[in-house]
Amino acid sequence: MMMRKTQKIKRNIFPFFLFLFCALVMDASLLRAQGGGPAIIRDTEIEAIFREWSQPLFKQAHIGQDQVHIILVQSPEINAFVADGANIFFYTGLIEKTDGPGEVIGVLAHELGHIAGGHLIKMREAAERASYESLLGTVLGLGAAIASGNGGAGNAIIYGSQSMAQSHFLTHSRVHESSADQAAYAYMSQAGLNPQGLETFLGKLESEELLPASQQSEYMRTHPITRDRIAAVHARVEQSGLEDKALPDLWKEQHARMKAKLMGFLHPEQVAWAYDDKDQSIAARYARVIAAYRQNRVDEAIKGIDSLLQSEPNNPYFYELKGQMLVDFGRINEGRKAYQKSVDLLPEAPLLRIALAHSLIEGSSGSADLKSAVIHLQRAVKKEPNSTRVHRLLATAYGRLGQEDLAKLHLAEEAVLQGRLDYAKAQAEKVLKTAKPQSPAAFQAQDILAQVQNLQAAKN
Repeated sequence: MMMRKTQKIKRNIFPFFLFLFCALVMDASLLRAQGGGPAIIRDTEIEAIFREWSQPLFKQAHIGQDQVHIILVQSPEINAFVADGANIFFYTGLIEKTDGPGEVIGVLAHELGHIAGGHLIKMREAAERASYESLLGTVLGLGAAIASGNGGAGNAIIYGSQSMAQSHFLTHSRVHESSADQAAYAYMSQAGLNPQGLETFLGKLESEELLPASQQSEYMRTHPITRDRIAAVHARVEQSGLEDKALPDLWKEQHARMKAKLMGFLHPEQVAWAYDDKDQSIAARYARVIAAYRQNRVDEAIKGIDSLLQSEPNNPYFYELKGQMLVDFGRINEGRKAYQKSVDLLPEAPLLRIALAHSLIEGSSGSADLKSAVIHLQRAVKKEPNSTRVHRLLATAYGRLGQEDLAKLHLAEEAVLQGRLDYAKAQAEKVLKTAKPQSPAAFQAQDILAQVQNLQAAKN
């Protein structure tokens, strides 16, 4: 799925004072809510890049790569934080601030150091069955409640009606920061990666140290940066013997494309200034194509993506972008073909299957398309069980196929992920009234009711 923003945070999922004395996150500061709050962004290409870059770090940290989720948050703020045990939230503003992959990897290694160092306590059960959107909303809302001493402040943050709280929510101590720096250095150097990126990123923020707190970046406020800390990192970099070792050229190209994609989608009006017409690199062309699409310049966008596909005919992300463009331009059948090509090239990417299924449902000409969509979604949900979108699409497809019980079950699953427990319970109970006893649908409904009961008990 190409840079599809999930629904912005609009509701308080869990009661905040449930967690008042529980270390939910260790370095998440409060955001100024804008337009309903920050949004989670899912993008197959960017997530694949993060997986590739982080693989050697996870190996050195002795942490399974499938145990940690790296989540992209749309926000101009420069920040990254860990929440709910092993979820690393990266803000787009931080990525946009970096000048190369080494700086992103340095921050990632630092956050991994917090996880490996046990600098946080896992959330309670109430947050274990939640979408990333709900988790982020809970983090921000809880931060407001604790910082202000007012439980109602959490709702204000979620609804976008309150400015930044005056104090910070569970920021790291200098000891934790130093420990995470040392861990980051160890992971990178042991993996044979130049650790200089961590130093250069911290150096970019050093000038903020003397500014009033209200003018400092979120990362600066939640990760106290001192000259001593930067000096310690610098000394370790010099000792590493890796400071002149370049990172792979592929990673540099991936970083360039990631930044181009973010600018094209989030700041299309800035693309013409950032990328000169003489710049014919793939990254520059990528940014221009996306900007044309975002600004509804249809012919230019289609011509541009076709040109990129001529340069790289087996790039699944270019086919994904073409599919998204065509579907959004109302050319659903053409878009479906492009999405299918992206899935053929990258069959294990669940977000691509979800996008293809969406196009099959939207352009459905009969039950065959709907059944095909269900097959793709059933495969995707195995890897994305906490995706509200996949459950919503399954409910839509099953509903149009006349399979009402299955549709209601997926509406209930979606509601559980969103924290709408009463609605989830009502849908599951409806299924129990119509499904055959001992049937798979009945068992699934009972499982949902048990989940709802556990979550409601945790809330109370």
